[in-house]
Amino acid sequence: MADFFTANVAWFTYNCFRFQLGGVRGYTNIGDFLSSGMILVGQVVLPLLMMCVYYLSGYYNEVFRKSRLAELVTTFKSEVVNTLLAFFIALINDMMTDNRGFNYEIILILFALLFFLTYICRVLITARTSSNIKNRRWRFNTLVVGAGASAFAFVEKLNKMRQSTGYHVVGYVDVPGENRVKDIDLPVYTFADIAEVCRKEDVKELIVVPTNQDNKVVLATINRLYVYDLPIKVTPERFNMLSRSRIFDFSGDPLVDVSSSHMDESAKNIKRVLDVMCSIAALILLLPVYAIVAVLIKCDSKGPVFYSQERLGLHNKPFKIVKFRTMVDGAEQAGKPQLSSDNDPRITKLGRIMRKYRIDELPQFWNVLKGDMAMVGPRPEREYYAKMILEREPAYSLIHKVRPGVTSLGQVKFGYAKDVDEMIERLRYDLLYLDNMSILNDLKIIAYTIKIVIKGRGL
Repeated sequence: MADFFTANVAWFTYNCFRFQLGGVRGYTNIGDFLSSGMILVGQVVLPLLMMCVYYLSGYYNEVFRKSRLAELVTTFKSEVVNTLLAFFIALINDMMTDNRGFNYEIILILFALLFFLTYICRVLITARTSSNIKNRRWRFNTLVVGAGASAFAFVEKLNKMRQSTGYHVVGYVDVPGENRVKDIDLPVYTFADIAEVCRKEDVKELIVVPTNQDNKVVLATINRLYVYDLPIKVTPERFNMLSRSRIFDFSGDPLVDVSSSHMDESAKNIKRVLDVMCSIAALILLLPVYAIVAVLIKCDSKGPVFYSQERLGLHNKPFKIVKFRTMVDGAEQAGKPQLSSDNDPRITKLGRIMRKYRIDELPQFWNVLKGDMAMVGPRPEREYYAKMILEREPAYSLIHKVRPGVTSLGQVKFGYAKDVDEMIERLRYDLLYLDNMSILNDLKIIAYTIKIVIKGRGL
């Protein structure tokens, strides 16, 4: 609300300055100028566009614990973009070609108004928020996963801090295999209790503080927590393989956020917006292709056109992935899930062609639009195979930090996996992607995917 208010005030004040400095033609008094149609439209449209820029900057992703320096840099960048936006939309035709110095001056006035008004309001709000947290007026209910000596010492340290970091521990979760500390003054729950406790206590965060330092146990524990869709943090000094994750808070014991990707908040928002735009465009443009493929599938074999299958997605939550059917109807009715191979007799003649050019994946743009998937991300697996992978490679749990993708680095560099061994081998590429997520790398992976599709190397 403050950003929207300051955007309106800045734009209105700028137009007053512009008129007084002689930067407007065709108007004799400021009242006629400010009430003109273009100015009124701009007063409505431009602040709304500026709000879109603020959203894409990622400023609203984290509300309560903001870095002051990051806030300054984000606000500065946002107002640079907003100034250029206003210039190209509303001001470029009014610039005086015979006085470039004046043009630069009034553009800088717009930037200064936007930046200082917005930043002052943001700083005041952030300072008040920070004060409320440090003075324990605002607290966030937290579950500590672990009930051993390390977890008990961690909570004791939090409680003794002069300035609070906002964590209000409401209980511990007993991790199997650990020696629970006796006489803990807070409730100790089991993993089966977590969902109910989170609901009743309005838990906002989970902090994993195991006494057992075995990475396999830690990662297995974290994997069980993704499904609750809450921030998951760990103390990093005990876990070397998690040290590349994003440091969340430097006050008290630094905590590592293992529930979100390495992408900055702005890139996350831009990635999601691009995913939605691309999926809408693809669904519209590919309608004729969908219709033709549907007819061909019906002519080729009996059964439905589409095939849906449950996969594990963001935060380990199941969703139904949609594909064009490439196998005979009821191909897996015999029992446990079965992976396909190059010579799998269950694949239809048309299905073999569709797999070669990855035409069967086209309906997944619907999953992208719904938010189940992204254009680029680790390929989702069925729970049956996910459990098998996790037993052999605990780091697999980390891929659930992000939405699975229609295509992935593992898909373009390795291809389809025919067994669990190949799934684990492909996992190396997916973990590499997590450490190097960016919009640019997503575009590179999409370009490689298009190349593979054109060459027919989908199998």
